[in-house]
Amino acid sequence: MMHQFIYQLKLIPTLLNEENWTEKENECVTRHFQRLQQLVEEGKVILAGRTLTMDEKAFGIVILEVTSEEEAREIMETDPTVEERVMTAELFPYRVALMRK
Repeated sequence: MMHQFIYQLKLIPTLLNEENWTEKENECVTRHFQRLQQLVEEGKVILAGRTLTMDEKAFGIVILEVTSEEEAREIMETDPTVEERVMTAELFPYRVALMRK
């Protein structure tokens, strides 16, 4: 049986100022995006995106469909931006109720 989860990503406060970004953070976000693309191809990511603001309210989300909470947590915790502490993440059980075709 498949289960859905959502994880919310937030930039660490110092990175809300774009002047604080280095090549390290940019490269990390590139790997994050590539990994999400791979998870889409594997059928594990339903949707991923972010707000277009760069303030304390800014966030990204990843909606997963996987076999267990453990699998969802592993995906979240091994996200390059989480592993490298560019972003913090929080996991929630979730259910997509409506989706445009």
